[in-house]
Amino acid sequence: MNNVTLIGYLGSDAETRNTRNDSTLTTLSLATQRTWKDRESGERQSQTTWHRLVVFGRLAEYAATLTKGAHLHITGELNTRQYAAKDGTTKYVTEIRVQRINRLDRSPKQEVAA
Repeated sequence: MNNVTLIGYLGSDAETRNTRNDSTLTTLSLATQRTWKDRESGERQSQTTWHRLVVFGRLAEYAATLTKGAHLHITGELNTRQYAAKDGTTKYVTEIRVQRINRLDRSPKQEVAA
């Protein structure tokens, strides 16, 4: 089973383009963070990891509306692909092919007139 679940924040606005067969492709950059307590110093430590997300089809059209800072819960599958770079070397890219996106942003509070 190849299943990835991530919760994090978008580091930039979505980027959308059309593929050769004229379907929509949207890429997203999602930051996740893990924290732990250092055993020796007792201080809290954290590490941010950036994930490349690719979204196709109808979901890609929705993903295209997402902007920097959006808090997301995504599910998908891990995919590693290779390509030949301009200098002739083989490059590898690991990305998550997104199957579901849930927004976790809190709705803005309504201002109450006194």
